[in-house]
Amino acid sequence: MWATTWMADANDVICPLLGLPELPVVDWPDSEDDQGPLHRKTRGLVEWAAGRSFVWIDDEITDADRAWVSAHHDAQAHLHRVDPRRGLTGSDFVVIADWLARLRR
Repeated sequence: MWATTWMADANDVICPLLGLPELPVVDWPDSEDDQGPLHRKTRGLVEWAAGRSFVWIDDEITDADRAWVSAHHDAQAHLHRVDPRRGLTGSDFVVIADWLARLRR
């Protein structure tokens, strides 16, 4: 699932570079509230997850987002912040893979 402001362009540009199939895209509502400490995606991702576990990878995740998700989402969630200067690195993939492996236990 793409949860990006790139919207469907992520499938056209990023998927081929990463060797991924076309993925569904979160449709961000126009009325999303950009005010306050939360990232503009936080509420929408929790709504989309609808009680399912999820991983959110972004370079703008903050402690406010983590706290809000913890308080408003009953399933497990891993909010993984990446360094915007480096993007995803091998160590990020290790952390995410470890979290997913623990989720399956």
